[in-house]
Parts: sequence; C-alpha cells; structure tokens
Amino acid sequence: MKKLAEVLKDWEAVIGLEVHTELTTLDTKMFCNCKLSHDDPPNTNVCPVCLGMPGALPVPNRKAIQYIVMAGLATNCQIQRRSMFYRKHYFYPDMAKNFQTTQGPVAICMHGHLDLAVSGEGASERPAWETLAGDGETPIEREKDGSYVAPIRILRIHMEEDAAKMVHVGGEEGRITAATESLIDYNRCGTPLIELVTEPDLRTPEEARLFMEKLQQTFKTLGISDCSLESGSMRCDGNVSLRRRGETKLGTKTEMKNINSFKSLHDALEYEICRQAEVLEEGGIVYQETRHWEPSRHRTVVMRVKETADDYRLFPDPDLAPFDLTDDFIEEARAKIPELPDAKRDRYVADFGLKRADAAQLAGDPSTAETFEKSVALAPDKAAKTVAKVMVNLVPAYKALAPAQIASISALLDEDAITFSQAKDVLEAVDGTDRDPAAVVDERGMRQVSDTGALEPIVDEVLARCTDQVQQYHDGNKKVVGYLVGQCMKASKGTGNPKLFNKLLRQKLEA
Repeated sequence: MKKLAEVLKDWEAVIGLEVHTELTTLDTKMFCNCKLSHDDPPNTNVCPVCLGMPGALPVPNRKAIQYIVMAGLATNCQIQRRSMFYRKHYFYPDMAKNFQTTQGPVAICMHGHLDLAVSGEGASERPAWETLAGDGETPIEREKDGSYVAPIRILRIHMEEDAAKMVHVGGEEGRITAATESLIDYNRCGTPLIELVTEPDLRTPEEARLFMEKLQQTFKTLGISDCSLESGSMRCDGNVSLRRRGETKLGTKTEMKNINSFKSLHDALEYEICRQAEVLEEGGIVYQETRHWEPSRHRTVVMRVKETADDYRLFPDPDLAPFDLTDDFIEEARAKIPELPDAKRDRYVADFGLKRADAAQLAGDPSTAETFEKSVALAPDKAAKTVAKVMVNLVPAYKALAPAQIASISALLDEDAITFSQAKDVLEAVDGTDRDPAAVVDERGMRQVSDTGALEPIVDEVLARCTDQVQQYHDGNKKVVGYLVGQCMKASKGTGNPKLFNKLLRQKLEA
C-alpha cells in the first residue's frame, strides 16, 4: 500500500466530519427530568420517557436549546428562528422506543464556518500546488514556512438525543462480533446531543484532526460540554472519498466509526485514503459503507452497508411542537458566550508579546487560560513571557501548582536567580503543596550570584587555565564558550549566573 504523500500526488481526498457532542454540563436529559450522569449504577436514571413507554410525552430542555444556539453563534452559523424535531426510526436495543428524536432538513444552526490554521509537518500533507479551499472558490495562501489558513464550511448543527450505552462482553475490541453477551445501560439514553456536520471541505487527515481539536476547544470554552473523547462525550465519524486530481465529481465515500482520539481520527483517515487509492488503481470499486477503525491492527474493516435517509422513515414528531426562537432568546444566548480561543490567543500576542504558538496553547483550554492570567496578575511587571514559558514547558509535568507558585518561579527565572533546569527541581518540591518556590531556593542555597565583581575572578581563573579553548575561540570556534561557561559553573559550585558568565567570557575573549 502506498504512503499518504504518494497517494495525494495523484488523488484528492475529500473529507467531511460528523461530530457528536453531549451537553454534559446540563443537569437533566433532553426531554425529561432524569438526572444527567454516567457515573451512577446502570439504569438508575430512567423514566417512562427515556424508556419509550406508551403515552409518555417529551418536554424539551430549554437550556439545551440555549447551548446549541451558543454553539452555532461561536461557529458563525445562521440561527434558524423556526425548526422542528423529527423521528428517526431504527430497530436496535440502544433506543427502547425504536426511534431517535432528532431534527429534520432545517436545523437550529445552519451554514457556518471555522478558519483552520495549519502549520508544521501537518501543512505538508496538502500539496503545495493546491491553491483553493474545499469550497472551490476561496484562495489558500501559504506563508514562507508552508503554513496556511483554510476556511471549513459547516453545513449544520442539530439537536438530538443520545442512545443508551451498550457493552459487548467477550467481543473483539468491544464489538458485537463474537461477543458472548451484550449489556445495556439506559442512563445515557436521552442525553442532549448536538451533531455538527461539515461540508466536504477538508483535504487531509491533519486538517480533520485540527478541526476536531479546534471544535473541542471552542465547546469547552463555551462551557457546554467536557468534550472527552476518551469517555465518549465527544465522538467523531469521518467520511472520505477520493477523486483524481483535477476532477470535480465526488467519489464514493466511506464512513469511519470508533474514533476516540485525535490520533485515531488522523490514522483512520490516512489508512482509508491509502486503501481506497489501492482499490481504485487496481480497477476495483469503493462501496458506500460504514467501516470500523481497529487501532491495534491499524486498519479499517467493514461494519455494514451505509443506510440512506429513506431507511430511517423520518417524519415530524407529533408530540413536539415546532420551535419559534425569538430575537431575545438568541441575544440571551449570545451574551453568555465568553472570549473564544482565537480571540484570546490574539489578545495574548498583542498584550503580552507571546509567540503565537504559545499563546494558542494557553488559550485553547479554559482552565489553562485562567491559570495563566491569574499567574500573570501575581507576577512582576513584564514577566508574562516567562510565565508563558513556564506554563508551556514546565507546568504540564506537575499535578497541582497554584498560580502564586507559577508566578513565584517565573519571577525567579526572570531575575536570573535560578536556571530553567533548577526550576524543574523546585517545582517538583512544591508540587501539591502551598510552599513558596522562593523559600525552597533559599533553603537549598540555589539562588545564583549575579554580582559581576564576585564572578570576574572565577572567569579570569578559568581563562588562565583553559588556554587551549581560548586559542580555539580566537581561531573561530565560538561554540567553545559553552565549555568555558561549564567550567565557570563548576568552579562556582553552581551558584554563578550562567548568562552573566557567558557575557563576561565573551567580553574578555574579544578584548
């Protein structure tokens, strides 16, 4: 099987995503007052509505509707004033009433978009000669480093209810095939679920991964879901087809299931693109089907032939009246939207002078952004860059550091009292406690000497005995300064400021 880069020279991949997100921060389910929780014993949070008992009538969750409007506004969607719920029929035990309540042709949120910034190695997946976005109209301009921004259109975001959780015991990788028995928990049944469907505008596995990542950051910032791929509160299906370069007609698509991580999304799409290319180049046929991703074997396998809309016998739900959203309701939802990750990233770059990549990493997670801003507020003036450096490079390695501790270690680094290497030891000592890093530094005698008068004799002594390295420097080997700094640090027993040693050595060597 060819590698992805080789395949994409001749074939264009057309990718669309369907992202399902449970509104986990709500208290109750979508159409009843049952508690919303997956941690309770199986089948304890159920009622006649969840279980589809005859005569049970659903009542929509107002806050869930507000949440989907917030999601639509945050993704530049048009909010539809009038929409309705439909019944999507299928026979399977994860929905006891044998239909799922969902939305029909008109969803609450329609026709949005997100701009996707692609950089690094991922940017090389899209061939450099591709100059148009997935809509076939918008130009894509690449920076010198190969990075680019691609607009990804969103067809719709609709509201529906989640199905029950099924566990297949004894089956391979949790599948029903060869399972000895299947267990079902209706606690999840009826959980408010929003489904975002993109247009087929994505062109590489990396673009799909980044889109999913950006959507997770957006929804977490809105506070509507914990967006956990591991626990299943955020799930993704990937649709992919191939067509020859230069063609406009879409090929036959397959749908990837069992995507529970960003890596799995990328790897499943990469495998499927290469598999389809091999089939087509050998004269075979790609069938419209649903395929299961097996991460342990790094392959996709057929699950079932893909259903069509007709198979579900969709019709308006007679138990639920159409929605008529007012301008006041929409504006109430808009007022609850906090600063979104892209805007926060740009503010960090403008206000604190951070690198764009560092700013994006800090702004992408609400709790990380909150910790960063609290730490900056406690740190000395102009120490924001150091705080960012600490949070990006050091903090993730530890479990429980308070903003005051991050501010303290940043101040020590900013004044060259300790090295970055020493900072790791200090943070390890204070992690999970309320101790001040500055106190640990003083207790251990780690504070570095930055007095030029105290360091100059050490520099003179090192230069006097390292005559070979001094000659190498004068012969053009400037890197030898690193060795000389190490000798100075050794002579000072680690108490000297390495930056100041470096400066003094260069001054004296150039004199």
